[in-house]
Amino acid sequence: MTILPTYNMLLVPAADLYMRVSQYREVTGRSPEVDERVTMIVSREGAKNQTFTAESFYPIGLSGVIREVSGEGFLVIRAGNRVDIESIGVSPEGRLDLIVSRREEAADISEEEEARRAQAAREALYRFLADQPWGAAARAFLDRQSSLGELAAALSPWIESSNAERYAILAEDSRAARTALLEKFIYENLEMAKLSQEANSERQEDYQKLYRENAIRKQLEYLQRELDEMHPENVSDLRRLEIRIAESGMNETARKEADKVLSRLRQEGDHGAETGMLYNYLDFLTGLSWKKEEARPIDLSAAEAVLEEDHFGLKKVKDRIIQQIAVMNLRKQQSGSILLFVGAPGTGKTSIGQSIARALGREYVRVSLGGVRDEAEIRGHRRTYIGAMPGRIMDAIAKSGVSNPVMVLDEVDKLSVSYNGDPASALLEVLDPEQNSTFTDHYMNVPYDLSDVLFICTANSADTIPEPLLNRMEVIQFQGYTPLEKLEIARKHLLPKAMQAVGLTGDAITVTDEALSAVISDYTREAGVRGLKKRMDTLCRTAAVHLVRGEEHLEVTPESLREYLDMNPLRHRTVRRNTAPGIVTGLAWTPVGGEILYIETMFTPGSGKITVTGQLGDVMKESAQLAISLVRHMFPGSAAMFEKNDLHIHVPDGSTPKDGPSAGVTLTTAIASLVTGRTVPSVIAMTGEVSLRGGVNAIGGLPEKLMAAQRAGVERVFIPEDNLDDLRDVPEEVKAALTITPVKTVDEILTACGVTADGVVLKAV
Repeated sequence: MTILPTYNMLLVPAADLYMRVSQYREVTGRSPEVDERVTMIVSREGAKNQTFTAESFYPIGLSGVIREVSGEGFLVIRAGNRVDIESIGVSPEGRLDLIVSRREEAADISEEEEARRAQAAREALYRFLADQPWGAAARAFLDRQSSLGELAAALSPWIESSNAERYAILAEDSRAARTALLEKFIYENLEMAKLSQEANSERQEDYQKLYRENAIRKQLEYLQRELDEMHPENVSDLRRLEIRIAESGMNETARKEADKVLSRLRQEGDHGAETGMLYNYLDFLTGLSWKKEEARPIDLSAAEAVLEEDHFGLKKVKDRIIQQIAVMNLRKQQSGSILLFVGAPGTGKTSIGQSIARALGREYVRVSLGGVRDEAEIRGHRRTYIGAMPGRIMDAIAKSGVSNPVMVLDEVDKLSVSYNGDPASALLEVLDPEQNSTFTDHYMNVPYDLSDVLFICTANSADTIPEPLLNRMEVIQFQGYTPLEKLEIARKHLLPKAMQAVGLTGDAITVTDEALSAVISDYTREAGVRGLKKRMDTLCRTAAVHLVRGEEHLEVTPESLREYLDMNPLRHRTVRRNTAPGIVTGLAWTPVGGEILYIETMFTPGSGKITVTGQLGDVMKESAQLAISLVRHMFPGSAAMFEKNDLHIHVPDGSTPKDGPSAGVTLTTAIASLVTGRTVPSVIAMTGEVSLRGGVNAIGGLPEKLMAAQRAGVERVFIPEDNLDDLRDVPEEVKAALTITPVKTVDEILTACGVTADGVVLKAV
């Protein structure tokens, strides 16, 4: 007996089933023989011949006998009884061994009723075949089928159904229910065939109309082309697109795509479903500048003059830009390194991009990336979507009208990740000089050369920029402005622009330097000058009201600022005179510049509990634990104090989150001051990460921290010795106002502050 796994047959007892001889050979490895007994087992969906297991088959099969091997390549099997498969064994060679038993069925329908239903189904099939050219042959074939099961088996190769649905017929024990299922299969597929035939007929009619329409349209195109040559001023939109494609200078891939879309647009006609989408695509594609601009020599002196004219200070930044321009001159290239400007808001990161474009004599375009969370915003939407648009990069190229603009990618640190993809990852290709010569926007679907674009990125902090993206850029830090620099910026740039914006002249208003200094010190709190610009705007608007009311000349002094600005002076954090041990002044870096902060400590009677407050991050909490361990090691006599008292460490401004390791030395000094009972002068500030062995490690943001110390009235600052090189970036007036002491160990700070155990009796509170 041959065990025959079946794939797509309608298995019906007591019917002739059909199978291709090639399928039989594939399963058994040999040719079929007449009168051979077979057992057919039904394979589940997805089961493959090479990986058969016992679980690959349904538990009910069918016995049968091969009756005929036709010359057309079909195998006729006469189905017999249904069988229950007791067990299936699969040998390593793939051979199947079965143990089966006969499965009984319920004879709950008469032979007359079965014959009547079979005749009704046959007549329905006859009516369908009447209009078919092959209907006579098919009718003769159906006449040989005597029962409903045989009809279904004969039609099995053309019946649309899954293996599970076919198996449901085989598994049905009730002959009446099985007959109903067979009728359902036959009638459903008959209706599907009728609908398909009607659809084909209508489609043929549509094709005939389309062929005629295309022939007419080709003639119209030929005539229209002749008219366009006779009257160029009346060129049609399609002809205009054709001309723009020919003159665009686009690469071969883009040209082929444009020609293909133009051909589709002609076929669609004026009222086609995709006419608008296709036209917009070609309009965008031909609106791009595909021709490479020639690299022009740049006058370094003129470029320096432009940078100095637009921005005060920023010497390090300007020097790096001049270096970039010089390299571009020597290499005759349009672009260079990808620059990333990192600094506090208002320090001129974005505006200096405009100055660079003006210095190079090139177009300037800005792309804001803050809050972008969809990858399609960078790479565009595919044209299969309704309302598809190009990404922001290619849209900016189109708006610039050239292939080599200076493009500022603003706020790259504000990119977000969502289920729509990672925009930062999409930027990798844009900012990689090895890849961006063939950048492919999803909307365009053709490569575009971005290698001539000078990309400049800006960010408030580099911490949130993914490492692969950060590696492609050269980071240039924008330090905060000193009060003297802010004064020059306000006098030379901000105030004149604010006066011009409201129509004031120099004869109408005078703002003294003392007033400008007061605005900077008392009415702004920032590392940049954005807030200062707002104050200048407010001052000029108020002055405009006075002048319109009849006053001839105004002089703004520090005493009149409150009236002109309509606000109270800001409360700046300045050093306070410490009179108690356990309080030490520290330095912190924030996205808007440096700031001083206080570490406050207190012992209260208790059991050694440690409390840390002030909305501190995990790193700063770890620094506090480390400082406690270090103090207990350095002051062995303090063990009883920590055991019999609770220690509370607090960093004021509890609503402001704080984190980072640079407060380590401040925490250690504050706890040591509390333990020894010695006060640390508040005019002494410090910053540095402390190690468990008492070493002071390097920190970041030193220039901003020192400027904050000078602004707050600090006189002496302890910094890590490893940060000495960072003093080159600190303005001279800041270094002149502070006594800066580099240290290697925290013991040096404690000794300099007088916080030692010499002569101190350590005892519990």
